[in-house]
Amino acid sequence: MAPTTLATMAALDSLSLFTGLGLSEHKARETLKNTALSAQLREAATQAQQTLGSTIDKATGTLLYGLASRLRDPRRLSFLVSYVANKKIHTELQLSAALEYVRSHPLDPINTEDFEQECGVGVMVTPEQIEEAVEAAINRHRPQLLEERYRFNMGLLMGEGSLKRNTPVSALTLVSAQVLHLLGPKTETDLEKKPKVSKARPEEKDRRTTKDMMENGERLAALSLMEQLRGEALKFHKPGENYKTPGYVTTPHTMDLLKHLSSGLIPLFPFPLSQVRTRFPPEPNGILHIGHAKAINFNFGYAKANDGICFLRFDDTNPEKEEAKFFTAIYDMVAWLGYTPYKVTYASDYFDQLYAWAVELIHRGQAYVCHQRGEELKGHNSLPSPWRDRPIEESLLLFEAMRKGKFAEGEATLRMKLVMEDGKMDPVAYRVKYTPHHRTGDTWCIYPTYDYTHCLCDSIEHITHSLYWLCNALDVYCPVQWEYGRLNLHYAVVSKRKILQLVAAGAVRDWDDPRLFTLTALRRRGFPPEAINNFCARVGVTVAQTTMEPHLLEACVRDVLNDTAPRAMAVLEPLQVIITNFPTTKSLDIQVPNFPADETKGFHQVPFGPMVFIERTDFKEEAEPGYKRLAWGQPVGLRHTGYVIELQNVVKGPSGCVESLEVTCRRADAGEKPKAFIHWVSQPLTCEIRLYERLFQHKNPEDPAEVPGGFLSDLNPASLQVVEAALVDCSVASAKPFDKFQFERLGYFSVDPDSCQRQLVFNRTVTLKEDPGKV
Repeated sequence: MAPTTLATMAALDSLSLFTGLGLSEHKARETLKNTALSAQLREAATQAQQTLGSTIDKATGTLLYGLASRLRDPRRLSFLVSYVANKKIHTELQLSAALEYVRSHPLDPINTEDFEQECGVGVMVTPEQIEEAVEAAINRHRPQLLEERYRFNMGLLMGEGSLKRNTPVSALTLVSAQVLHLLGPKTETDLEKKPKVSKARPEEKDRRTTKDMMENGERLAALSLMEQLRGEALKFHKPGENYKTPGYVTTPHTMDLLKHLSSGLIPLFPFPLSQVRTRFPPEPNGILHIGHAKAINFNFGYAKANDGICFLRFDDTNPEKEEAKFFTAIYDMVAWLGYTPYKVTYASDYFDQLYAWAVELIHRGQAYVCHQRGEELKGHNSLPSPWRDRPIEESLLLFEAMRKGKFAEGEATLRMKLVMEDGKMDPVAYRVKYTPHHRTGDTWCIYPTYDYTHCLCDSIEHITHSLYWLCNALDVYCPVQWEYGRLNLHYAVVSKRKILQLVAAGAVRDWDDPRLFTLTALRRRGFPPEAINNFCARVGVTVAQTTMEPHLLEACVRDVLNDTAPRAMAVLEPLQVIITNFPTTKSLDIQVPNFPADETKGFHQVPFGPMVFIERTDFKEEAEPGYKRLAWGQPVGLRHTGYVIELQNVVKGPSGCVESLEVTCRRADAGEKPKAFIHWVSQPLTCEIRLYERLFQHKNPEDPAEVPGGFLSDLNPASLQVVEAALVDCSVASAKPFDKFQFERLGYFSVDPDSCQRQLVFNRTVTLKEDPGKV
């Protein structure tokens, strides 16, 4: 018989078997598409038939399907099928308890008595016990029941206490009766359908999400990332209980390795098994960006929240791209955000051990030397290597030859025999590179890859929360890797390669150009580290990738700077004003509060003389309706002076441009209160002020659909405006780089490192909050 006919018959047999379990034909056909699930379900059904005969009732079939689809350890299949087939496990809650038990007890033999007690096998629940359990469950949820009424999830009442694993129909009836007694009959409000939530367009959804976060800012700001991590945001495994994590693969050596850690038999970095250990492992080939801030906060914050430790580990496995300045900059940024590593380590610290493990991997038949070129290995559909099954001894000799420099770059690699989660087959573990390493010099000419190194370094450092097939393949301690979503921002690119293109094209000055979202750029622009940490806390720890609007980050910056940046006055477009009746022959000293809302934080002194400078935009010869600042017949107050000025004369140059104003002054309390008070400077310092806008014009500059010409074609020509002769009051004369101020009515500004003794340079960090009533 032809192979195709045999396969067809087998599929029909499986289809008949699955529909016999109670699955619909459509569900059965969908199950057949999943090779692993269909094989496990077929085996479960076949074993059950040995007890029940060819006919299996639908309730049992449903349990068998749930068992096959949720069981991660096939070794336990026969054990659990026997309980289902013999009706010892007969409810979904019992099955869930059974699956949880075998997952958290991976080693043989299973304690049958303990298992049956945990799953409620053979437990007979009396009507009195059911009534007591129902009353207790309702009392625990009483406030929420009264608030939500019949919209409350009644399933919660069935999942508690003695009802958790045995749920007879009488219990369901009793729950309904007691809920009716508590709430009374359903009202019209209870019967109303929940309004449908219309699906918003992506950009509208972004706006709503950001708006919701802004509105909840005060609550979220009070809830730090560490507090989130202490609570219910992430339910991680306890240190030493790695095997309880869904999807964690156990081996016969797993528990022994964990015992060795607990007893301190593994000497490197000895620590108590209960201690949380995390790591932040950047590659030192570029500058950290805003997405890394989330990773830093998560790894250091989670360790700190649980009295653990966090390593800063440099993944220095590619000497071609690593530079000393990146090591320094990364460490500085971690410290700037407020974190101190327990220990700074390097992947290169472990090169000898990593090499020894690579040799061991070859001995175990799990790795081989390959001669496919780099271009042949690209993508996820590359051809299988013709050298995959070469003899172990041959690979050992060739790997040693790689180590001794007998191959040119690209002529040979060591590859691991596995398919990664993203579908990539046989990733490279070692490649030949003749570039000297910044720490090991010319000792090595082969270097491990990130795919190979990352998990093994986690194992060496005993990280508790971090492809870990490799650890199990080598029988070394296997940490748990928890995935969390990447944080991105609209109107930005953070790729190292693309930032280098921006620098090469002259679009930005360097990695720390304040228009970028690298951490060094944000620091230079004046973003406080507390604001970045608060932003990460507001975004939260999410599994899905998150892309936020920049103004949410800017709102966090304003929240911090409003309380920490002292006030000063500066004028971007100066217009000279002569006060013709100045009340004294010399300047007055004006006391200006550093924080007007809290004068206990002190004052600074500025001079006030007969010549002042105001913003050119604060004067109009012909004021349109609604304009409240200086104009003919419309006086204006000068902030902090207690004086009001009124226009007397406009002095114009040959071209008709206004060059200066002549005004008179009076005490503010000596007449009608003016409609507005404006800022000013007198005897000022000349400074340079850099005003920044978004670097890109479109929300997603890397999206070909949105920007067909590529991100370099989307640059905003107005992203930087330099005001070379701005004026600022003399209170800032001693400011140092990164000192921050609020220039009244203009925004928040930070001193740039380009400043010198001759001239200060300020970067506008963010504008002030928009005020719809301001004109």
